[in-house]
Amino acid sequence: MKIKLLPLLLFPFLFSACGNDSHVQEKIELNNGQKWAVNEEMKPHIEQGRVVLNTYLINGDTDHEKLAKDLQEQNSKLIKSCTMDGKSHDELHKWLHPHLELVKELSKAETPEEVTKVTDKLKASYEIYDQHFE
Repeated sequence: MKIKLLPLLLFPFLFSACGNDSHVQEKIELNNGQKWAVNEEMKPHIEQGRVVLNTYLINGDTDHEKLAKDLQEQNSKLIKSCTMDGKSHDELHKWLHPHLELVKELSKAETPEEVTKVTDKLKASYEIYDQHFE
């Protein structure tokens, strides 16, 4: 009886541990081996987010809260400009949702090490975008 109860007792802890890394990237599919087209209205906001991040990194800035706010602003504009639908839209959301979670994580970072970890992940997020979207 004790052995059967143990997995049931551990079950909630397994899921709570997984919940701490909510920005895990779903596998983004390509469009028959090609990158997905992103609507022109949306591209400037993605590119400006990348510029904001790269400027922060190149300049050695330390105000990660401002960086998070600036990235959130670009993400809000991106979401408002979304006119995509269908499979391309679905695949973009597989990239966007974890990206949004990283920005939230950045805003809550408390140490320089946490900030560096998240900014590295954000940089990788833009690389994932480049691999799957044009």
